[in-house]
Amino acid sequence: MKFSILAKSAITSILRNKTRSFLTTLGVIIGVLSVILLTSIGNGLTVFVEKQFETIGSNLLIISPGEIVSEEGGFNQEAAALSLASSKLSDRDVSALERIGYPIGGVAPVIEGSVDVRSAQGKRKGFSVASTPDYSELRNTKTTKGRFFSQSDVASSRKVVVIGSKIAEKLFAGVNPIGQKVTINRIRFEIIGVAEPKNSGNFGGPDIDSSVYIPYTTASSALGQEKISYILAQVTQKEEMNRAKTKIKEVMLRRLNEEDFSVTDQAEILKTIQNILSTLTVGLAGIAAISLVVGGIGIMNIMLVAVSERTKEIGLRKALGATPNNILIQFLIESAVLSTLGGVFGIILGVLGALAIRSFFPATPAVSSILLAFGVSLLTGIVFGVFPAKKAATLSPIEALRYE
Repeated sequence: MKFSILAKSAITSILRNKTRSFLTTLGVIIGVLSVILLTSIGNGLTVFVEKQFETIGSNLLIISPGEIVSEEGGFNQEAAALSLASSKLSDRDVSALERIGYPIGGVAPVIEGSVDVRSAQGKRKGFSVASTPDYSELRNTKTTKGRFFSQSDVASSRKVVVIGSKIAEKLFAGVNPIGQKVTINRIRFEIIGVAEPKNSGNFGGPDIDSSVYIPYTTASSALGQEKISYILAQVTQKEEMNRAKTKIKEVMLRRLNEEDFSVTDQAEILKTIQNILSTLTVGLAGIAAISLVVGGIGIMNIMLVAVSERTKEIGLRKALGATPNNILIQFLIESAVLSTLGGVFGIILGVLGALAIRSFFPATPAVSSILLAFGVSLLTGIVFGVFPAKKAATLSPIEALRYE
């Protein structure tokens, strides 16, 4: 019997029971939709993290206190948590790094800490960043109003501050904050600038838009913050990153032991985060793929019901000369068509869902995940359709015709 005739017969059977066919494909639709949406969200997280790294400076090396990088190249979280309390970084290290010259450009010490920020309009928890004027360039921190603090502000330990955009919105709504006074940990500061928004902190970690930026010397004299959190060093050319890292280690080892500091670059940090997010994306896709298995089981169950309902029809066709292979192929075509339709509709809904999410989150549907989801849905329909098809193909014509 021609394949075209078998295909036509299979499609006619599907169209004859539209509601049942739709419910059968629903499990596959949900499975494919889930795979595409979850992988799109996982890919979006990676894009989001990459963009955040772009906004906080490029070609940066970070000299941190303690041995926070393990021998395997990963981050030692326990050491990182204890590093600030035992920090041995000092101004002498900053001066030594500044004397290196090429390929090191700007160098900036950073002291970070949590603070309470208050104004006449209210209060807010903030994150203080004390550094030098170079920080503005190294971390790509520009101001939308006013200015960043200058070297003279640092030299004279002036109590001036650049506030984050969320601090400005919360504590100075409808008021130009430039020239206004704000209290940081009970010390009055004059606002000289408002930092441009970074839109960070949405997925954990410090909220940069709730930061306040003060001169490095003021943190020690006014707020009592003395231990250096880390030192930033910008490399003039990306190709010189390894050379710069080697030079920095040589300089730091003149005063400190190897376990007293770590030198990392943003590419290493980003790679670690990307590996974590890739694993998370694969895990999410695996969880969503369970829906496809459930959808396949649904197809098998419906096809078994169809075999029971059409037992007399199968017996009649066999009596008229249809071979077991003809019956097998017809039922496999039916299950393959149902899973294919489910895959197509699932892809359409998944892509539309990802595009809808993109209005507030960079969900990115990948062609590979779409093709994989569709391939698995088709394979699922065929695999779970084999058993009902074999059962139909092995029916005895006489027994089938006598079936009630």
